Amino acid sequence: MSILVIVRHGQSEWNLQNRFTGETDIELTAKGRMEACVAGDKLKGIYFYHAFTSLLVRAIETLELILLKADQTDCPITRDRALNERNYGQLQGLNKAQVAREYGEAQVAGWRRSYSARPPGGESLADTAERVLPYYRESIEPMLREGKDALIVAHGNSLRALMMYLEGISEQAIAEVDLPTAVPRRYELDAALRVFKVGYL
Repeated sequence: MSILVIVRHGQSEWNLQNRFTGETDIELTAKGRMEACVAGDKLKGIYFYHAFTSLLVRAIETLELILLKADQTDCPITRDRALNERNYGQLQGLNKAQVAREYGEAQVAGWRRSYSARPPGGESLADTAERVLPYYRESIEPMLREGKDALIVAHGNSLRALMMYLEGISEQAIAEVDLPTAVPRRYELDAALRVFKVGYL
């Protein structure tokens, strides 16, 4: 058996301002740092063989705070763009409510939640999965197969893509899935890496 924990980064400055962030490199708020510390407290007692995160500072800082609070500052960390948030293209930096007024609620909901819809100049969730899943299979699954526990701290959409794979969530059902900030989701995996227990901590 192995354990995989995924955590969306804590609240960022643009989360607070209700702006599309995407691959823009935005820092955590004070609340986001506090959320990360709470997540670290919840993960005490799980020894992570390796931790993975994106190249974006909000995820990097969340991971560092989690490992600090979990007393695992010696845990090796790998950063990779494959785990970056999806690119929201021309929407990045714009206020979500203003975009909804311009394009309509239904259109914005499709861009944000559907599997295949691309925002102007950006990535769909399907596009995001095309970089997240190969990275997971090549870089993370091998250690899980050896019974080594892993931690991934990334972003709402890169992790939603991974959840589809791990939990068998359909393209239709994923539209209803929204990861809360900095709440660890723990997977217990059997020798074949099938999920036999999953839940938020």
